[in-house]
Parts: sequence; C-alpha cells; structure tokens
Amino acid sequence: MFKKQLDFLAIGDITIDAFIHIPGAAAGMHEESGAHVTCKDAEKEHCVLSLPFPDKIPFDSVEEIAGVGNSANAAVSAARLGLRSALVTNIGSDERGRQCVVELKKNKVETDFVTIQKNESTNYHYALWFNTDRTILIKHHEYNYHFPKNATKPDPNAPRWIYLSSLSSNSYDYHVEIATYLKANPSVKLAFQPGTFQMKLGIEKMSKFYKRSDVFIVNVEESQLILNNETENIEELLHAVYKLGPKIVLITDGPNGAYMFDGTTTYFMPIYPDVKPPYERTGCGDAFASTYVSALILGKSPLEALAWAPINSMSVVEYVGAQRGLLSRTALEDLLAQAPMSYKPTVYNNHLEQQK
Repeated sequence: MFKKQLDFLAIGDITIDAFIHIPGAAAGMHEESGAHVTCKDAEKEHCVLSLPFPDKIPFDSVEEIAGVGNSANAAVSAARLGLRSALVTNIGSDERGRQCVVELKKNKVETDFVTIQKNESTNYHYALWFNTDRTILIKHHEYNYHFPKNATKPDPNAPRWIYLSSLSSNSYDYHVEIATYLKANPSVKLAFQPGTFQMKLGIEKMSKFYKRSDVFIVNVEESQLILNNETENIEELLHAVYKLGPKIVLITDGPNGAYMFDGTTTYFMPIYPDVKPPYERTGCGDAFASTYVSALILGKSPLEALAWAPINSMSVVEYVGAQRGLLSRTALEDLLAQAPMSYKPTVYNNHLEQQK
C-alpha cells in the first residue's frame, strides 16, 4: 500500500541521454560533417538521417542529461506544475543510476519507488542531434520488473492518476501486475502514452490498457502503427483508437497541431506561437501529454487542458533535452494569458473549413 496519496504516479523506464551534436546546415558546416536529412514528402515526414560510411564524422559536443525518459519526463512535468509526483522505475547499481535519482529529487519527484537492480547497468541512450531534431539510439535493459505494492488488494492511498509509458521488451508480466492493480483500484485514472514495445505487443495483448485508459496519447505515426492503418485522415485514426476503449484520445501532429476526440466531438488545437526558434525537439510529445493530464488533475476541463499542453511543448523545444524547458504553473498560465485570440481549441470540421 502507498503511505500517502499521490496526484501523479508515472511508471516507465529512466535513462541518461547523451546528446551528440553533429554540425549541419544550420551551423554552415554541412560539407564538413557530410550529414544530411532526406524526406519522402513535402511535409518533411518519413525522413532519414544519413552519414558517410565508413568515415570519421566530426561532432561539436556531447552533453549528458540524466533522469530522463517518457515517464520520468512526465513525472518532472507534473511536479513543476505543482502536483505530488512520483516515478516507479528501475536503475542499475552504478553511478549513472545515482545520477538519475539525484535529478529526480532535484525536480521534486518522489523516488521511494525507484528500484536498484544489482549487477545491472542503468539505461544510457545516444541522441544524434542534427539541426533542431535528433535520432536516438536506445537500449532498454531487461530489468526484473515488479509493481512496488500488492497489486491484488484495494489500496486506500491509491494515486489519483497513473501515467504509463515506455518499458523494456521483457515487461509483459509487469504489465499484467499493473493491470491487476488498476482492476483492484477502480478509482485510479489511467493515462497511457505507449512506448515502442507496448505498441509492438499489439492491441490484443494490451487491450486492458486501451479499455482502461481515461486519456490515451500518441502521435500520428504511432496511431498508424497501432492500427496498422496508413491513412492520414485524422478523424478516422481518432475514431479507430477510441473504439479500442479510451475515454479521450489525443493525437499530436508536430508543428501541425494536435487533435482530441472525446467520444462526441473532434477538436483541433494549434501549436502555441514560438517565443523563439526551436533549438532541440526531444521531449515535445512528453511535455504535451503530461501537461494535458496534469491540467485535468488540477481541475481543468478537457478543452482547457488541451490549451495548456502545447505551451509546455513550445517551451521544451527551446532547450536541449526533455526537461529544462518544463514550466511552472505560474509561468504556463502567464503565457496562456498572453496567447493570441486564435490560440484556442476549435471543432475539427470548423478548422477544416477555415483551411479551405
């Protein structure tokens, strides 16, 4: 049992990201590095980062950022917004693991449920940072996952929300434990932002989480992968995911904005106008998803939460890494008050008419 009720309990793997900055066109050094990006369409989607092979590629710098990952980023986001936030995760018995815990504590995320795995290493990822975006080389260590409390009994101090995201490929039994806890504690609301393994498991194996989700958040490409549907029709994707069980479905589409379906109406939300040009885009989706959920916990309506979420995304991309740009509630509300009149959710069909 939890000793006290938490507002926001994030569950997922934690890592250290090493950002390797490769000089590119933005730095006027394209010819030196030889790196370039090619895209299959005018929307600059389905892109590939290319490097000369075999060759020696110059880089500008390497910066390590500890205590990150989808769920860790979400936990920090919630804490910055004033919620009582904790992270259930696993680290190795090494210095990198200790660095992650230090960062969580620094960000006021409770670490009582961080498990140290003896004779294991902490996750460590390499982000190839080129211009304003990155490709990440990932390795999730296969930890011995266990839910920190008795999953089969009702918990009088159950968290208000559980936020579930990326875990390693050996974690299916762990998901069963989490599902058991959610069944024993129906008052707990669930936000699900699936990671790569969770999507690859397929709809059938993850059906309990789709059906149990109060909020489900993915980007366009992830929704297509889950549904095995290459359509670019946003409403079709939203409605198909909704049929899997979530109460609210959110699909983000990068600089094109985001979309929400609540079972009745589809809404479009534009991005918040950039205060300054994007610097590095890691964590943009995590900021959006966690801010939306945090706003609901703070008593905002789904439409109010939809207006909160892009503000943190805008702020995050102005810094390297997923957490430095995460805002306090005061700072976020100040930016919301300064937003142009056009910055508001609109019914999707009305948005389409305006685009014609």
